[in-house]
Amino acid sequence: MLTSYREALRRGLREALQEDPRVFLMGEDVGRYGGTYAVSKGLLDEFGPHRVRDTPLSESGFVGCGIGAAINGLRPVVEVMTVNFSLLALDQIVNNAATLRHMSGGQVAVPVVLRMTSGAGRQLAAQHSHSLEVWYAHVPGLRVLAPATVEDAHGMLLAALRCPDPVVIFEHAMLLNTEGELPDPPPAVALEGAAVRRIGTDLSLITYGGSLPRCLVAAEQLAAEGIEAEVLDLRCLRPLDVAAIAGSVRRTRRALVVDEGWKTCGLAAEIVTLLIEQVFFELDAPPARVCSAEVPMPYAKHLEDAALPNAARIVEAARALMRP
Repeated sequence: MLTSYREALRRGLREALQEDPRVFLMGEDVGRYGGTYAVSKGLLDEFGPHRVRDTPLSESGFVGCGIGAAINGLRPVVEVMTVNFSLLALDQIVNNAATLRHMSGGQVAVPVVLRMTSGAGRQLAAQHSHSLEVWYAHVPGLRVLAPATVEDAHGMLLAALRCPDPVVIFEHAMLLNTEGELPDPPPAVALEGAAVRRIGTDLSLITYGGSLPRCLVAAEQLAAEGIEAEVLDLRCLRPLDVAAIAGSVRRTRRALVVDEGWKTCGLAAEIVTLLIEQVFFELDAPPARVCSAEVPMPYAKHLEDAALPNAARIVEAARALMRP
């Protein structure tokens, strides 16, 4: 049946709370308000304030509480309203959650799930439009997910709660109202591995999260011109599915990486480097990137649209790759 991305997230949270008494949700406005993006709407009435906990406006404080709860045997889901607010908890995430298993010689697990909304497109200007997934994907000890489909939005949360390590889940805000099929019962979802969302033979569009729909639109436009693009959804940003990335490009011999993050020191740069290391002699053209403009995100709608990757820019870059 058709389900929205938002409803799939809520269903996943509800099922987790029902199935495991150790699971609880905490974060700013997750309870009475129902979540800033209405993901947790109704869960407070259903499960009560011990399982759905509103927190003070202190990201370092409540993320730290989640880490402590995880160490002591619970399964906390910590919602950070938007990715920019997670910067206030970087010390907790990077210096504590990511390191404690290693520093304890494997004695201390930190099974905390950190959910946060990312991405631009809503005219929230420079302080609330970040795509900082690569910041977290840089850190050993974290598992970093970017679900782009309804099935992944539902299933990755449940799979993350079974992981003994900290998991950071990025939910792109522009995906919340998108709809897709969610089978009943929903299938189990793995925490690793990229997924081919469209088969093609001429070039690979490699992307994740909110850029997946844009790549699928671009692929349809390219197909009308006789260019068959394969669309690879990374899904998991740490660890990257290097075999799937290299395998796709070996088939198509051309690669275009689409990343809403900035180009400088970004995830797209990492993927291009992997391709040079893995499949350099099989390429028919240099790998290319489509990223956000190197500016703080503008507020004005026309400037925001111009700063972001879109289907037109993807198509233009793909055409350039196909030129002899």
